[in-house]
Amino acid sequence: MRLQLAQREVALAGVALLATAVALAVSSAIHAHGSRLPLPVGAYTALAGSGGFGAVGTKTACGEVVSATTMGVANPVLPCGVQVYVGFRGKHVLTRVIDRGPYVPGREFDLTDALANKLGVFGVQRIDWSYAQAG
Repeated sequence: MRLQLAQREVALAGVALLATAVALAVSSAIHAHGSRLPLPVGAYTALAGSGGFGAVGTKTACGEVVSATTMGVANPVLPCGVQVYVGFRGKHVLTRVIDRGPYVPGREFDLTDALANKLGVFGVQRIDWSYAQAG
C-alpha cells in the first residue's frame, strides 16, 4: 500500500513539473515573439469584395508589392499599416491596410486574394471587422 502511495506521489510531482515547464515555455514564447495579439476594438460590418487588387507584383498605394500570399485589405479612409481584424462566417484574421480603395460604390474594403481565400469570401460579401488595439 505504501509503495503505491509513493508511486502516485512521484507521478503527481512529475505531472506538476511538466505543467510548470509547459507554462514557462509558453510564457517565454509570448515574450520572445512580442506581446500577445492585440485585442479587437469595436464591432462593425461592411461590404467587401475579393479580387480587387491588381496583378501579382504590382505595388499598392501603401508601397507594398502584392504577392500570391499577401494578406491585406484596401480601404479609402484607414491609414496604411493600420491593423484590423476581418471576419467572415466564424473565421477571423488579423491583417492590415495595404492599399487605397475600393473604387466600387457601396464597398468599404477590398481583400487580397489570399485573405479572401483564407476567409472563404468570394465576390462581394458582408464581413465583420474591428480595429486592433494599439500595443
